Amino acid sequence: MSKTLFAPVAVLAAGLATSAVAADLPIKTPMPVTPVFSWTGCYLGGHAGGGRGTKDMTDPVQLVQDTLNQAPSTAGITTVSTTPTGAVIGGEIGCDYQFAGNAVIGIEGTASGTTMKASTLVGLPAGVPGDVALVQANNDFLASVTGRIGYAFDTVLLYARGGFAVAGDKYDVSGGTFNGGGPFHFQGVDNRYGWIVGGGVDWAFTRHWSMNVEYDYYSFGNGNILMTDQVSALTGVVNVKQTVQVVKVGFNFHIGGAGW
Repeated sequence: MSKTLFAPVAVLAAGLATSAVAADLPIKTPMPVTPVFSWTGCYLGGHAGGGRGTKDMTDPVQLVQDTLNQAPSTAGITTVSTTPTGAVIGGEIGCDYQFAGNAVIGIEGTASGTTMKASTLVGLPAGVPGDVALVQANNDFLASVTGRIGYAFDTVLLYARGGFAVAGDKYDVSGGTFNGGGPFHFQGVDNRYGWIVGGGVDWAFTRHWSMNVEYDYYSFGNGNILMTDQVSALTGVVNVKQTVQVVKVGFNFHIGGAGW
């Protein structure tokens, strides 16, 4: 075989061999791309915990004595303090936005029913010896609309929140007798507006679910409450200053946003 004929045959053989080897090589599977986790999106969920309030009432003694005597008969001013405690159960809904530098801002609305209540006895010196009144304070619900700001460490979010709050309260001042007369039962309800500050930590343990632990402080200032005796229909006014503290655990379902 001449050199002129051999050269093309050799090139063809080499090409076929290269093709065969290439055909036997494994095909590389593209690496899956894991989406970057983000707190951007909206959520809704529920929470449960406990609360403790401080309610300073001025002046239940004057309310009973001056109202039932229908004349000024109380010397000095009496402030009665109660500390309602109980369970807090409710829900929340909100939305967050995470910036490139891991800062997070958002807005959240919450509503909770509570079993917080407390009572104490106070003497009625203008009556006969032994006359007392039972002062009771209940907190029935708490609600808030707040802004939220935090910093994300991947699936863990440290945050603070603050904004507008409202509390629904009920007050009773009652007794079996006063100054030889029959029973009395003054009752009043109050929707009190104030502010809230708080903070906590949120942990996304799956793509759609997160768990948070949070502390909140509510302040509702001073306010007058109209009290009506359910027996005689006579009315009077007391002033109540109150704050509430809550610790709660929540679970939220998240929708939307990269990483969810």
